[in-house]
Amino acid sequence: MGNTAANKRVAPRKEVTPIHVSYMTSLDDFAKIAKNCEIVEASSSGLLLLVKREDLIPTALRKNLTLDVLIGDRVFMHLDEMNLEISGVIKRTKLLGKKGFHIAVDYSEDAPEYWRECLMDLLPTPGELEEE
Repeated sequence: MGNTAANKRVAPRKEVTPIHVSYMTSLDDFAKIAKNCEIVEASSSGLLLLVKREDLIPTALRKNLTLDVLIGDRVFMHLDEMNLEISGVIKRTKLLGKKGFHIAVDYSEDAPEYWRECLMDLLPTPGELEEE
């Protein structure tokens, strides 16, 4: 008897060419959390973003070694290259030292599965956008 809800959320991740996210905003109070983030991995359940410390907007977050206070926050993001707004929930955060933080965002429950899989197919893999 496992936790089937947690198990079905696990999906293979795809490393993607970094996709620029101009901002991540809280859906609860519409405060901007971060700017100039990059999506570095994607799956049909969510996105993994790289956020530099200096791109965190609240000064209290910039001074912390953890972003765990954000876990559970509902957020929306703007993906510049695709001119797309995506909403989701912050599930995990991880300090990467001087590089900044990883923030894992699961798509909102109202995002249809076929839409998530189509988005994952559309995101370019590393090198796919480079001209030879």
